[in-house]
Amino acid sequence: MAVEWKNVWIFLGVVALCFLAIPIRIDKSDSLANEKLFQSYIKKFNKTYESNVTEYNLRLLQFQESLTQIKILNGERQSESSALYGFTKFSDLSPDEFLHHHLQPKLHERLHHRHKSHKRIEKRAIDSLPLRVDWREKKIVTPIRDQKACGACWAFSTVETVESMSAIKTGVLQSLSVQEIIDCAGNGNMGCSGGDTCGLLEWLVGNKISIRNDKEYPLMWKTQACKLKGSESGVQVAPNYTCQYLVGNEEALLATLAYHGPVIAAINALSWQNYLGGVIQFHCDSSLEHINHAVQIVGYDRSGDVPHYIVRNSWGPEFGDKGYIYIAIGSNVCGKCFVELLIILNR
Repeated sequence: MAVEWKNVWIFLGVVALCFLAIPIRIDKSDSLANEKLFQSYIKKFNKTYESNVTEYNLRLLQFQESLTQIKILNGERQSESSALYGFTKFSDLSPDEFLHHHLQPKLHERLHHRHKSHKRIEKRAIDSLPLRVDWREKKIVTPIRDQKACGACWAFSTVETVESMSAIKTGVLQSLSVQEIIDCAGNGNMGCSGGDTCGLLEWLVGNKISIRNDKEYPLMWKTQACKLKGSESGVQVAPNYTCQYLVGNEEALLATLAYHGPVIAAINALSWQNYLGGVIQFHCDSSLEHINHAVQIVGYDRSGDVPHYIVRNSWGPEFGDKGYIYIAIGSNVCGKCFVELLIILNR
């Protein structure tokens, strides 16, 4: 498994003595201990609301709720490979704030309208596939990005997968512009206020849009006026991409990862708020109506105790395992419902 447990345990030993061990031992009613813990949290994550009494008290309350939830989740771990939970930069948010500020609560509605299928992916027996595939090892995955408060996971995950597929085709890995997509994508996409990957692909192909290099159109984390002029060089998506509904057919997802490359997936990330590492096996609703986030899946590992997908997120390298999350294979955990396969044209 890609989790580096040495780093996780260093985190637990140096920092999580405040962030994990103490919350499990103290009683929730011990307000003094909780507030001391909260002060440590504020310093670690550089929070800026300490001088605002109203905001401070609200965040302390949400922090205590996270503390309770972390204790429950870690108490249900079944092995050392199971998901590990602790305080993250999102732990002072309520679940509703986390959903509305960092996820897309109505993404499933957009996906219903956008779903199409250009071709059927052949179903393969899992046993015939490689035990382990990690496209990061082939140097076709760019560094982890942080979308911050910009609700454009749809743009991040699509651009990341275009980067990977272009690298597979050309042998050259380059960072492409997410900001161009945020600013310019039509077809119902709304920049940092939300969008969907299939709608984005339709727009890119239908308008023969080239995605420019990131240095030419850098990330600003806000929706701006589109700067495209119509003659830019860059990377284009070919019209034979696909959007597939893969509920009940994870074999196809695994085969795609093994023989084609990284893919985009729409998932439910609500339970990830306090995730530190390990494989998510439970507490991740897979129902379609709760799909709220888009990510890039860059591989899988079936060789360990808990077979899992390797999922690239867009919440910065300090979140999860250096920006990555691991989700158990089988039972459609977290609702990996839609996958887009991309074939890239360069010019």
